[in-house]
Amino acid sequence: MPKKPFNWWLWTKMFFVGGAICVGGPAFIRWVQPTDEELFQRYSPELKRRSLERRVERQQEFDDFVTKLKEYSKSDKPIWTVQAEAEKEQARQALVAESLKLAEEVKARREAMRREAGLPTGSESPSETR
Repeated sequence: MPKKPFNWWLWTKMFFVGGAICVGGPAFIRWVQPTDEELFQRYSPELKRRSLERRVERQQEFDDFVTKLKEYSKSDKPIWTVQAEAEKEQARQALVAESLKLAEEVKARREAMRREAGLPTGSESPSETR
């Protein structure tokens, strides 16, 4: 059986077609896809106004998010584990703050009731009322 000849024409076509696809595809997408500024110019005036109003807020939220990610990445644990732990800690702190607030409200109500009844309040000493 004779050896098949190498098909140079086929491989040359494949090389150029593959290159055109690999280079031309992304170039075409970049040419067709509008930039952020072009999209913003197409917004209605109401959307432009709202977008500009919330821009600083969104940038601040993104900066906070990146800062937290940097903080979480310092740990040896996976980021999602550290994030879950941080969320639990924040929830616990919120619960403690709420219970302290409720305790202050109860104390204020109790003192108001004592004042209405003419009894000495917790801040006054009994010797002052005599």
